[in-house]
Amino acid sequence: MVTIAESLASWAIDFRAGPDDLALSQRSLVDTAAVTLAARDHPLCTITAGLPEAARWASIGHVLDFDDLHLESTTHISVVIVPAVLASGGGARAYLAGAGVMARLGGLLGWQHYTAGWHATCTAGAPAAAVAAGVALGLSRDQLATAMALAVPAAGGVQNAFGTHSKSLQVGFAAEAGVRAARLAQAGATADPSALDEWLELVGGEGGALDLDGPAVPGGLAIKLFPCCYAMQRPIAALREIREQVEPGVARVRVHTAEASVHPLIHDRPVTGLQSKFSLPYSVATSLLDPYPGFACFTDQAVNRAAVRRLMEQVEVVLVPGGDGLLTGEVDIQVEHPGRTPLRTKLTVPPGAPDRPPTTAEFTDKLASCGPDVPTLLADATWGSVARLLRTTFPSQEAYR
Repeated sequence: MVTIAESLASWAIDFRAGPDDLALSQRSLVDTAAVTLAARDHPLCTITAGLPEAARWASIGHVLDFDDLHLESTTHISVVIVPAVLASGGGARAYLAGAGVMARLGGLLGWQHYTAGWHATCTAGAPAAAVAAGVALGLSRDQLATAMALAVPAAGGVQNAFGTHSKSLQVGFAAEAGVRAARLAQAGATADPSALDEWLELVGGEGGALDLDGPAVPGGLAIKLFPCCYAMQRPIAALREIREQVEPGVARVRVHTAEASVHPLIHDRPVTGLQSKFSLPYSVATSLLDPYPGFACFTDQAVNRAAVRRLMEQVEVVLVPGGDGLLTGEVDIQVEHPGRTPLRTKLTVPPGAPDRPPTTAEFTDKLASCGPDVPTLLADATWGSVARLLRTTFPSQEAYR
């Protein structure tokens, strides 16, 4: 019987990119590089100084939670795959191979894997990063399958980490595990490819559903326009449509949404900037109080403002049971003032989603928000130029001993 690792390895070797695939690859390169550069002054840059390139770049690229998302698998594909490719000297073909494997592995793991508490970006990410690095290194089909099996021991990560450095660090560990596995396979290490099948079953996946048809990344990738968890993108975008009508003295904000759509939002009363990126009440507060929920709104100081603490207490959340994704149903929000007719806003698809892709202006504004020099630095980005840029911006340090 052909194993899942062998099937995915064959797909990765045989895949031929079309124009849309190549466009997605280029946008993913630029978007991931931009959000990584945006974090160049973050404390995590010092914390990760001794890590290998793929681990360091992926950790820093994810710490602001501004990187893209594959909705069908609930995985942050590019922040794992782009660093693995760059650290291995690859390009668009390696990215698309790794991204395609990650999307399909994440699909096999399914929503039930995510709701069980796994961080699917890490579980699907480690074997997929092995494919990305392996294609960059020129591995054969058999070596790619072996590399995926070698990455299985590192295919972990839990949602309890959300709101701490551990979330972005475990993403970095997944990227580096893939690179390490590919290099070991290249050097002649052996492994049983069926290890991936066994692992998939152990973590609740559905191996029989593997679909190798379609584009590199089925469903495309969602681009974030606000630097926080994707589950907050829709309520923020919905509230921004009525923000100018909101007056001081809000009595209550009622949020009706599907239970699935807020699954990662585990911090109802955040006290740190990292926690605020995973908080539905905070998404309401920053949307109504701040002109634009940018980086400055997700800091320890911002989340502890008196006005924010008061407004979060006025948020009432009504969850509709069920759902199977972060864009299940719609978000329906009412903002109530004493003596006034409630303001109401609804939204199904937020800007930046695959079904509502960012406009050129929105994407340009995002790049500019990552630093005034970022649009220029990435104006003619290639895989080689971005690798050199990251090595210059985040120079290697002495490894941990």
